[in-house]
Amino acid sequence: MAIRTFQDMTPQLGERVFVDPSAVVLGDVVLGDDCSVWPQAVIRGDMQPIRIGARSSVQDGSVLHITHAGPFNPQGWPLQVGEDVTVGHNVTLHGCTLGDRVLVGMGAIIMDGAQVEDEVIIAAGSLVPPGKRLVSGFLYLGNPVRQARALTEQERGFFRYSANNYVRLKDQYLLEDLGR
Repeated sequence: MAIRTFQDMTPQLGERVFVDPSAVVLGDVVLGDDCSVWPQAVIRGDMQPIRIGARSSVQDGSVLHITHAGPFNPQGWPLQVGEDVTVGHNVTLHGCTLGDRVLVGMGAIIMDGAQVEDEVIIAAGSLVPPGKRLVSGFLYLGNPVRQARALTEQERGFFRYSANNYVRLKDQYLLEDLGR
Protein backbone atom coordinates (compact mmCIF):
# COMPACT_ATOMS: atom_id res chain seq x y z
CA MET A 1 0.00 0.00 0.00
CA ALA A 2 1.20 3.48 -0.87
CA ILE A 3 -0.43 5.12 2.19
CA ARG A 4 0.88 3.70 5.46
CA THR A 5 0.06 4.28 9.11
CA PHE A 6 2.97 4.44 11.56
CA GLN A 7 2.46 4.59 15.35
CA ASP A 8 -1.20 5.58 14.90
CA MET A 9 -0.30 8.40 12.49
CA THR A 10 -2.02 8.05 9.13
CA PRO A 11 -1.25 10.42 6.26
CA GLN A 12 -4.01 12.94 5.56
CA LEU A 13 -4.80 13.56 1.91
CA GLY A 14 -6.61 16.61 0.60
CA GLU A 15 -9.11 16.55 -2.25
CA ARG A 16 -8.13 15.06 -5.62
CA VAL A 17 -4.67 13.85 -4.49
CA PHE A 18 -2.82 11.33 -6.64
CA VAL A 19 -0.32 8.93 -5.04
CA ASP A 20 1.20 6.39 -7.39
CA PRO A 21 0.83 2.82 -6.07
CA SER A 22 4.62 2.38 -6.13
CA ALA A 23 5.21 5.44 -3.92
CA VAL A 24 5.24 5.38 -0.10
CA VAL A 25 3.59 8.05 2.05
CA LEU A 26 4.01 7.15 5.72
CA GLY A 27 3.19 8.62 9.13
CA ASP A 28 2.52 12.23 10.05
CA VAL A 29 2.10 13.59 6.53
CA VAL A 30 -0.48 16.04 5.17
CA LEU A 31 -0.85 16.45 1.39
CA GLY A 32 -2.86 19.49 0.27
CA ASP A 33 -5.53 19.49 -2.42
CA ASP A 34 -4.44 18.50 -5.94
CA CYS A 35 -1.00 17.22 -4.87
CA SER A 36 0.69 14.47 -6.83
CA VAL A 37 3.24 11.88 -5.71
CA TRP A 38 4.81 9.97 -8.59
CA PRO A 39 6.40 6.50 -8.95
CA GLN A 40 8.95 5.39 -6.37
CA ALA A 41 8.78 8.63 -4.34
CA VAL A 42 9.05 8.22 -0.56
CA ILE A 43 7.53 10.70 1.92
CA ARG A 44 8.37 9.46 5.41
CA GLY A 45 7.01 11.42 8.36
CA ASP A 46 7.88 8.95 11.07
CA MET A 47 9.52 11.16 13.74
CA GLN A 48 8.49 14.70 12.73
CA PRO A 49 5.62 16.06 10.59
CA ILE A 50 5.71 16.62 6.85
CA ARG A 51 3.34 19.18 5.33
CA ILE A 52 2.97 19.68 1.57
CA GLY A 53 0.82 22.50 0.20
CA ALA A 54 -1.83 22.44 -2.50
CA ARG A 55 -0.92 21.74 -6.13
CA SER A 56 2.60 20.59 -5.26
CA SER A 57 4.18 17.69 -7.11
CA VAL A 58 6.79 15.19 -5.91
CA GLN A 59 8.42 13.52 -8.90
CA ASP A 60 9.70 9.99 -9.44
CA GLY A 61 12.33 8.67 -7.06
CA SER A 62 12.38 11.64 -4.70
CA VAL A 63 12.91 11.15 -0.96
CA LEU A 64 11.27 13.50 1.54
CA HIS A 65 12.19 13.02 5.19
CA ILE A 66 12.65 14.87 8.46
CA THR A 67 15.43 15.29 11.02
CA HIS A 68 14.66 13.54 14.28
CA ALA A 69 15.00 15.26 17.66
CA GLY A 70 17.99 14.02 19.61
CA PRO A 71 21.08 15.06 21.56
CA PHE A 72 22.67 16.76 18.53
CA ASN A 73 19.48 18.54 17.44
CA PRO A 74 17.07 18.85 20.39
CA GLN A 75 14.03 20.03 18.37
CA GLY A 76 14.68 18.15 15.16
CA TRP A 77 13.45 19.54 11.83
CA PRO A 78 10.05 18.87 10.28
CA LEU A 79 9.65 19.17 6.51
CA GLN A 80 7.46 21.93 5.08
CA VAL A 81 6.75 22.33 1.35
CA GLY A 82 4.58 25.25 0.21
CA GLU A 83 1.97 25.51 -2.52
CA ASP A 84 2.63 25.22 -6.27
CA VAL A 85 6.01 23.57 -5.70
CA THR A 86 7.53 21.21 -8.26
CA VAL A 87 10.01 18.75 -6.73
CA GLY A 88 11.95 17.26 -9.64
CA HIS A 89 12.99 13.64 -10.16
CA ASN A 90 15.36 12.08 -7.61
CA VAL A 91 15.38 15.07 -5.26
CA THR A 92 16.19 14.71 -1.56
CA LEU A 93 14.44 17.08 0.85
CA HIS A 94 15.57 16.53 4.44
CA GLY A 95 14.18 18.53 7.36
CA CYS A 96 13.95 21.77 5.40
CA THR A 97 11.36 24.43 4.55
CA LEU A 98 10.31 25.41 1.03
CA GLY A 99 8.04 28.38 0.37
CA ASP A 100 5.44 28.72 -2.36
CA ARG A 101 6.18 28.56 -6.09
CA VAL A 102 9.54 26.80 -5.89
CA LEU A 103 11.10 24.60 -8.56
CA VAL A 104 13.63 22.05 -7.30
CA GLY A 105 15.64 20.64 -10.19
CA MET A 106 16.37 16.96 -10.71
CA GLY A 107 18.81 15.39 -8.29
CA ALA A 108 19.04 18.42 -6.00
CA ILE A 109 19.57 17.92 -2.26
CA ILE A 110 18.23 20.33 0.35
CA MET A 111 19.50 19.64 3.86
CA ASP A 112 18.43 20.07 7.48
CA GLY A 113 17.23 23.49 8.57
CA ALA A 114 17.63 25.05 5.12
CA GLN A 115 14.99 27.65 4.25
CA VAL A 116 13.93 28.36 0.69
CA GLU A 117 11.74 31.45 0.31
CA ASP A 118 8.93 31.86 -2.26
CA GLU A 119 9.69 31.95 -6.00
CA VAL A 120 13.08 30.27 -6.12
CA ILE A 121 14.57 27.93 -8.72
CA ILE A 122 17.19 25.43 -7.54
CA ALA A 123 19.12 24.02 -10.48
CA ALA A 124 19.46 20.29 -11.10
CA GLY A 125 22.19 18.61 -9.06
CA SER A 126 22.54 21.47 -6.57
CA LEU A 127 23.28 20.98 -2.86
CA VAL A 128 21.70 23.35 -0.35
CA PRO A 129 23.73 22.89 2.86
CA PRO A 130 22.24 22.68 6.36
CA GLY A 131 20.86 25.98 7.65
CA LYS A 132 21.28 27.87 4.36
CA ARG A 133 18.63 30.48 3.45
CA LEU A 134 17.75 31.07 -0.22
CA VAL A 135 16.04 34.43 -0.71
CA SER A 136 13.10 34.95 -3.04
CA GLY A 137 13.41 35.78 -6.71
CA PHE A 138 16.66 34.06 -7.67
CA LEU A 139 18.11 31.05 -9.45
CA TYR A 140 20.53 29.07 -7.29
CA LEU A 141 22.98 26.45 -8.51
CA GLY A 142 26.06 24.49 -7.58
CA ASN A 143 27.51 22.32 -4.86
CA PRO A 144 27.32 24.06 -2.46
CA VAL A 145 24.56 26.21 -3.90
CA ARG A 146 25.21 29.88 -4.74
CA GLN A 147 22.94 32.64 -6.00
CA ALA A 148 23.38 32.82 -9.78
CA ARG A 149 21.00 35.58 -10.96
CA ALA A 150 17.57 37.13 -10.60
CA LEU A 151 14.64 35.25 -12.10
CA THR A 152 13.08 36.53 -15.30
CA GLU A 153 9.36 37.25 -15.54
CA GLN A 154 9.02 34.21 -17.81
CA GLU A 155 10.62 32.01 -15.14
CA ARG A 156 8.31 33.45 -12.48
CA GLY A 157 5.34 32.52 -14.67
CA PHE A 158 6.66 28.97 -15.00
CA PHE A 159 5.95 28.14 -11.32
CA ARG A 160 2.17 28.18 -11.75
CA TYR A 161 2.39 26.66 -15.23
CA SER A 162 4.36 23.69 -13.88
CA ALA A 163 2.02 23.23 -10.90
CA ASN A 164 -1.07 23.38 -13.12
CA ASN A 165 0.48 21.01 -15.66
CA TYR A 166 0.97 18.35 -12.97
CA VAL A 167 -2.54 18.96 -11.64
CA ARG A 168 -3.90 18.20 -15.13
CA LEU A 169 -1.69 15.12 -15.48
CA LYS A 170 -2.60 13.67 -12.08
CA ASP A 171 -6.29 14.24 -12.94
CA GLN A 172 -5.79 12.03 -16.00
CA TYR A 173 -4.21 9.35 -13.82
CA LEU A 174 -7.10 9.58 -11.34
CA LEU A 175 -9.61 9.23 -14.19
CA GLU A 176 -7.90 6.01 -15.22
CA ASP A 177 -7.93 4.89 -11.55
CA LEU A 178 -4.15 4.57 -11.44
CA GLY A 179 -3.62 5.98 -7.93
CA ARG A 180 -5.29 6.99 -4.75
